[in-house]
Amino acid sequence: MQQPSPTSTATLSPADLPGRDVPVRRLRHPGRWISGGIVLLLLAFIGRAFAVGQIQWAVVGQFLTAEVIIVGFGWTLLISACALAFGVALGFAFGIMRLSENPILRFAAWLYVWIFRGTPVLLQLLIWFNIALVFPRLYIPGLVDARMVDVVTPFVAAVLGLGVNEGSYLTEVVRGGISSVDKGQTEAAHTLGMTPGQTMRRIVLPQTLRLILPVLGNSAIGMLKFSSLAATIAMGEMLNAAQRIYFINGAVIELLFVCAIWYLAGTTVLSIGQYYLERHFGRDASSATAGSSWFKGWARRRAAPEEA
Repeated sequence: MQQPSPTSTATLSPADLPGRDVPVRRLRHPGRWISGGIVLLLLAFIGRAFAVGQIQWAVVGQFLTAEVIIVGFGWTLLISACALAFGVALGFAFGIMRLSENPILRFAAWLYVWIFRGTPVLLQLLIWFNIALVFPRLYIPGLVDARMVDVVTPFVAAVLGLGVNEGSYLTEVVRGGISSVDKGQTEAAHTLGMTPGQTMRRIVLPQTLRLILPVLGNSAIGMLKFSSLAATIAMGEMLNAAQRIYFINGAVIELLFVCAIWYLAGTTVLSIGQYYLERHFGRDASSATAGSSWFKGWARRRAAPEEA
């Protein structure tokens, strides 16, 4: 007669399980309460400092919707948009050049990244603003013949300085995005008869754009903040407008808080837009992945008798 195995376990019955009257004891987390209390104390201390400090909050409310501040914020948005568009165009152009088989193009792209990523953006703004000392005239035969000081206005200098600097960073981002696209898709496109240019435009770049979209969102937010550096070259954006006001009335901290509120409003809107764009493109990517998995599963399924 076969003996039962000593390693066999008995099956639990519902009667062996604990009833509902058994008290449930939650785990204690004293560290959470201590850290939370410290954070609340710090927030209360900072809030009290701002409440009792020498800040005229009525002045903040007065200039929050002042016309000169609103116009300055409009210039801030315009500088940010133009510089970001210029930087994205440069980033894609030089990012493709970094992966080119032409050594001269690769060297030119590397030199661009090395120079403009290795120098401060404020220094670049000052150089662009004083570029007329190097090139007195802008002369293109049959097109343009003008003094450089008339061409490179503070607005143009701000867009050039911020856009060229941003493009040097986006060059490496685009290069990494292009390199992350599966090489098999490029080979398949060539098999279908696509030229390298068509493959780049129709296959590689759309996927690269989806991959680097979070970085572009962060670049837009950063560009909105970096646009404040244009105040150093007498560009009439929001910070420059605030400086002109507090040089007269002496309300320095109040005008700076006005600028901070508007910058926070702008970055908040951009963050919300970035969130919905990422969710939209992420949903498209997940749908495409699910469709591809379904197709692979359908192709590998065993044929039914009537299909054989």
